[in-house]
Amino acid sequence: MVQVMEAWFLADQDTLAAYYGQRFLSSSLPRQKDIERIETNKVFEALRHASRKTQKESYHKTRHGFDLLELIDPVLVRKASRHANDLIVVLSRETAH
Repeated sequence: MVQVMEAWFLADQDTLAAYYGQRFLSSSLPRQKDIERIETNKVFEALRHASRKTQKESYHKTRHGFDLLELIDPVLVRKASRHANDLIVVLSRETAH
């Protein structure tokens, strides 16, 4: 299970790079396909490191998190996180009734 929403961002690294723009260090992000297995501290450390030299500066949960949550591709998140996929399936069933 994903421990922090920021792990979902790692499923859509193209959106992260586009959001932060020039000087974003995509190569410093974890490439693990199963984002649920990335330790919380590594998620935050990678986001801060990759974004630190950008115009938006280092990742900050309240300044950047909600914007990114809106922008990331849910299809990519579902592919990278079994629990996120399960959540969407359950919520879809509930709204169908």
